[in-house]
Amino acid sequence: MNRPIAASLALLLLSGAAVFAQESPKHSSPKPVTVEIINTRGHSIGTAELSQTAHGVKISLTVRDLPPGPHLMHIHEFPKCEPPDFKSAGPHFNSSGAAAGNHAPTGVMAGDIPNFVLTVAADGTAHATTIAPYVTLGAGGNSVFTNGGTSIVIHDVAEQVSASAPPRIACGVIKKQE
Repeated sequence: MNRPIAASLALLLLSGAAVFAQESPKHSSPKPVTVEIINTRGHSIGTAELSQTAHGVKISLTVRDLPPGPHLMHIHEFPKCEPPDFKSAGPHFNSSGAAAGNHAPTGVMAGDIPNFVLTVAADGTAHATTIAPYVTLGAGGNSVFTNGGTSIVIHDVAEQVSASAPPRIACGVIKKQE
């Protein structure tokens, strides 16, 4: 093959590769979401930032004015946080239909955050980061945006949650941000 034809062919191949690269969809993680956390009086007491990781949704929480000690935190089914009891948030987000309290690998509720206890300092503040491994910021049944959103609920004490779950003392609505 003569040089001008070879050069033209190479240029054509390279330009086609550049066009193909531009047309390829970019795979990016969903945008992080900031959630305002309110207390039983409806006052803002902090935020949670949710971001997608390879292992689930990372929750970075900064709160104040909570009772010192251990607390549980879960993702609940509805995007509602009506004080003072936050019952409007509904039960744990449970896209799999698992039974309450069943933490076997096949019976985990999507809203569970295993091996995590939120420890509030004596001054009422807490800064914590954890992973909610069974949810996503993407699409699908385990998305925190399913049916319009979900919520983060903080319970009064760290105990096994059951039908007589500890009181809900703080809540934040998780919705897609425009």
